[in-house]
Amino acid sequence: MKKSAFTFFTPFFAVLLILPFIGSEYSNDWVIKTVIFAIFALSLELLVGTTGLVCFGQAAFFGVGAYVAVLLSAQYPSPSLWILLGACIAASAALACVVGALSLRTQGVYFIMVTLAFAQMVYYIVHDTPLGGGTDGIYLNSKPKLFLDYGLDNPLIFYYFAVASLLVVLLFLGMMLRSRFGHALVGIRINEHRMRATGYDTYFYKLAVFIISGAIAGLAGFLFAIKDGFVNPELLSWHQSGAVLIMIILGGLGYLRGAVIGAFAFALLEEFFRSEAIFGAFSKHWHLGLGLAIIFCVALLPKGLVSLPAYWQARLTGRWGGSTNKDPHSGANS
Repeated sequence: MKKSAFTFFTPFFAVLLILPFIGSEYSNDWVIKTVIFAIFALSLELLVGTTGLVCFGQAAFFGVGAYVAVLLSAQYPSPSLWILLGACIAASAALACVVGALSLRTQGVYFIMVTLAFAQMVYYIVHDTPLGGGTDGIYLNSKPKLFLDYGLDNPLIFYYFAVASLLVVLLFLGMMLRSRFGHALVGIRINEHRMRATGYDTYFYKLAVFIISGAIAGLAGFLFAIKDGFVNPELLSWHQSGAVLIMIILGGLGYLRGAVIGAFAFALLEEFFRSEAIFGAFSKHWHLGLGLAIIFCVALLPKGLVSLPAYWQARLTGRWGGSTNKDPHSGANS
């Protein structure tokens, strides 16, 4: 892990570890939700920030992971955590394999539209059939056991399980992006034609990363279903895909920490503009405030919030230019 990433993640996880003992029930619940969306954002960062594949159907894999968790829990009075988790990840990965195998034969805006079309197909299957409970959604039958009599129905255990999941995903992606496979993905983003000319089968590299991305989104969906104990078709809507895309852009494309920062920043802005204590009746129109804040952030920091320290340092020295020749995707993408 790069020094800058280590400097960020060490205090970040230290705060997460002690927060349950100093925070309220509400703040702990908010952190769990945001950690889950940080995992979801990391799954899309792997496609957009690393490989250059702008997918607008990521919510399909997130939603499938959540629905599989709920549907399978109804079959067993006390489902095994690892079997249930494995099934959710496998289902999302299988869907990603099918979607990727077809959509990766297109490029650019066509790829975006095809992934969106697949996601909408899955959305309407869940929305319009008894399988997903229709618009009413379905409730989780029982939460899985972690070990002995300790299960994810315990708020503290689930909190640390979610935080541990985020850490595992970050470590896995960090190691993967430092491998030959990760460097090949960066090469595909920079110049796919050159990678083909050097002998790389770029289609299968892209398909592999698409499947990995879908599996990570399925993990996030599993955690979301366990947290709320309820799922509905909105989890698979294009709004969800758009929101997570905004998160990684807000945080900074090309950095794993950017996806995490973006998820927390997006959640904080949403919470801020929804506050009736601050905005009163205007809080009903929180989308407007959120949109203006995001536009301001992107205009001021085109490289995302990860560039904020460099921005302030450059402002102090009077040398901020808004762009550099250094590619943030080179190296390990931390």
